[in-house]
Amino acid sequence: MEEFPEWMVVEKPAQMAAHPSKPSDEATLWHYLCHLLAYERVNGGGISIINRLDRETSGLTLVATSKAAARALCRQMEAHKIRKSYLAIVFGWPTSDHWEVNAPLLRLGSLQPFRIWLKQGIHPEGSKAFTSFETVARLSPNADPSKRFALVRAMPLTGRMHQIRVHLAASGHPLVGDKIYGADESCYLEFIQTGWTPSLQARLLLDRHALHASGLELEESGLRWEIPLPPDMLGFLAGMKTL
Repeated sequence: MEEFPEWMVVEKPAQMAAHPSKPSDEATLWHYLCHLLAYERVNGGGISIINRLDRETSGLTLVATSKAAARALCRQMEAHKIRKSYLAIVFGWPTSDHWEVNAPLLRLGSLQPFRIWLKQGIHPEGSKAFTSFETVARLSPNADPSKRFALVRAMPLTGRMHQIRVHLAASGHPLVGDKIYGADESCYLEFIQTGWTPSLQARLLLDRHALHASGLELEESGLRWEIPLPPDMLGFLAGMKTL
């Protein structure tokens, strides 16, 4: 964590929601920050999470602790002056070292009844979404050289819900562990009913989608942060060779 007078950068762990979605939620990043900043809140401070990460996504999160800072940081975000980069482990080997996806996103359930309410999809009536990708490494497990994975860096220009996950899936390289945008969306429905099981482990390989917010840059202030992969993603890559 790095703290400044009116904002801070924290590292959110995977499996922690940014905000409570129901009254019983008590272990969110917002709750953690409320405890951490109790004194500041009593004295008129606030908490605004500027870049909200999905529950399963780990990594750098920008937090404003005053209304003025929140307004300033949101303005910078809208002007694309806050740059974010992510590391992802995906299925398959991308054919290109660099590629871009410029494809608008829309919640599919807004068009017709859909069994996964929050699932996003590419649609011409959706909101603009642009992501550039870089292949960092092409990998294969030593134990089974026939399997292919890649470590990819994703740099979103826009910040739509599930943007990187949808754009990677559209590229033919879904995230390892992605219950919604992987090979079988029924994994998500099964997980909701049963929790994590050996059957899901066999299909998804990791108990959360392998996406990590590793880089954050504030262009106006010239500040930049970079953090390594978390232990679960490093553990998945252990025993693999780069090709």
